[in-house]
Amino acid sequence: MGLISGLLTLPVAPVRGFTWVLGQVMTAAEQEYYDPAPVRAELAELERQLLAGRISEEEFDRREDDLLDRLELIQYERRRLGLDA
Repeated sequence: MGLISGLLTLPVAPVRGFTWVLGQVMTAAEQEYYDPAPVRAELAELERQLLAGRISEEEFDRREDDLLDRLELIQYERRRLGLDA
């Protein structure tokens, strides 16, 4: 970037900085939102509840299906966003 263009674009530097920070915040939020670990932990807890007799097979199946659907969506979104290497 030349001196003239640097001086001419100086007034928009705060906007570019804000845009960069916003992009970093969005990336971090997406990584946290699409983290599969909490869903896997819920699946493990659900199985413990079933084995302890605190929920029925039907309740387990229903909740397990919901969690597996959510996990599938998370995996799809992580691939789409390039979060899985």
